[in-house]
Amino acid sequence: MSSGVLVGGVEVGGRAWLAPMTGVSDLPGRRAAARLGAAYVATEMVACAELAKGRPDVVRRAAVGEGLPLMVVQLVGRDPDWIAQGARLAAEAGAQIIDFNMGCPAREVTGAACGSALMRDPELAERLIDAALSAGVPVTVKMRLGWDDASRNAPDMAARAERLGVSAVTVHGRTRCQFYKGQANWTQVGAVKAAVKIPVIVNGDIVDAAGARRALAESGADAVMIGRGAYGRPWIAREVDAALDDRIVAEPDLQERLGIALDHLAETIAFYGERIGLKIFRKHLGWYVEGAPAPVAAEARRAAKSTLCRLERAAEVEAALIAL
Repeated sequence: MSSGVLVGGVEVGGRAWLAPMTGVSDLPGRRAAARLGAAYVATEMVACAELAKGRPDVVRRAAVGEGLPLMVVQLVGRDPDWIAQGARLAAEAGAQIIDFNMGCPAREVTGAACGSALMRDPELAERLIDAALSAGVPVTVKMRLGWDDASRNAPDMAARAERLGVSAVTVHGRTRCQFYKGQANWTQVGAVKAAVKIPVIVNGDIVDAAGARRALAESGADAVMIGRGAYGRPWIAREVDAALDDRIVAEPDLQERLGIALDHLAETIAFYGERIGLKIFRKHLGWYVEGAPAPVAAEARRAAKSTLCRLERAAEVEAALIAL
């Protein structure tokens, strides 16, 4: 594994981190990635107010479990009191790092003055970060380049966060108003790196080792964070880390992928129950099958994906996967 990054006294092994993703980095997903070599994979985005109120689905998103090398909880919110409570609960549950979300571009998040909307309100952002720091564990911040092209203020926001005591920042190389359009601008992440002394992690459009190398070279960042590139490939952090360390780790073959998918399915069913677990796992099934290598031909992959996503029993899904 490539050399790690020190985050507020916590050693994160490797330089390929997996992003917090709603509906993807739940506990079964994080365990699958950890088994395959991911040193850092954060929880889904956890709303602090709902966590503090004990809403079951939000508590489940912050679930801590065995089999993880590092426990990272990502929090989102707009009220300092709720942020402080959420951070305290996360720390008490075993979080080693708290990641504060200032990067989510979704309308339902920014419409509530959360996520990347905070790039437009630096003073509120500072109060929220300070509240997260009150839990006494290292805090990182995930942000975008800015709200729009007229306000690319990530260097200033990162410097403010560093002065407060934040241990690292992750920057997605787009503004909020770009959503996921166009190409992530890794070079502009370099302006953040120049503005702070804490570690900077570059994010956006990194889907393989070659992209990770370019992102690091163009940004000068300390590590990369992989989001959508991990869909159906929970082993990608191991592969990229090896490449950054001038080693080669082959992608799993068809049989290995089958075992990974079956283990992931079994953990999902155990965590959610069969009915909800199958519904949640369907997107993963689609990604696993869609990315399957030869000898599963493209037409067979499409047919299998369609069939698998209609099955309603775990045993049927297992049998269909094995029969591919």
